[in-house]
Amino acid sequence: MDTELFPRSRTEVAPGAVHVPDWLDTGRQRELIEACRAWARPPAGLRTVRTPGGGTMTSRQVCLGWHWYPYGYARTVVDGDGATVKPFPEWLGELGRRAVADAFGGGDALGGDDALGGTSAAPYDIALINFYDADAHMGMHRDSDEKCDAPVVSLSLGDSCVFRFGNTQSRARPYTDVELRSGDLFVFGGPARLAYHGVPRVHAGTAPPELGLTGRLNVTLRASGLQQA
Repeated sequence: MDTELFPRSRTEVAPGAVHVPDWLDTGRQRELIEACRAWARPPAGLRTVRTPGGGTMTSRQVCLGWHWYPYGYARTVVDGDGATVKPFPEWLGELGRRAVADAFGGGDALGGDDALGGTSAAPYDIALINFYDADAHMGMHRDSDEKCDAPVVSLSLGDSCVFRFGNTQSRARPYTDVELRSGDLFVFGGPARLAYHGVPRVHAGTAPPELGLTGRLNVTLRASGLQQA
């Protein structure tokens, strides 16, 4: 919106979980969208994720650094074309570190084994890029396949969505629904690192027209804690 009756501001949704509206300016959003388009091209491009039970996720995904599949990581697209996963760019890791610092208020969240910084401030080395069309959604799940507790960084591009942030015990209530718009940042670590979360719906047609994007892109950055091979 051009004007807000109640301007959006940084919000701690739960201990360790922070929403920062409008964190990415329009220029940086365009840069990320163009990068996502390049990453989505084959080989190791955008794919439909199939679950062990035989279902499929309604969002489509491409990975950088390490390839995620239910429920592990590999260096090749083991559930797709078998190609080597695309590299994780250094600038994206720097963006993740800056996101954590901005969300949590400085360097304390970045170092050591403190509540938010994660084990030994491990570097970000995974990006999961999910593309949502108007009918896509994401069920409640936890990001628990990593061997590192560094905060998860989530960047939204394009259409707005309902982001449901829950508890660490189950997919059921209590949870909080947050509207994520293009350019918004959401970071969760510390006591919220293993909270269940999902996207029950996307608000189609809400992407800023200057981005030239139909649908929603979510760029999620994680630190794997895995050995570099």
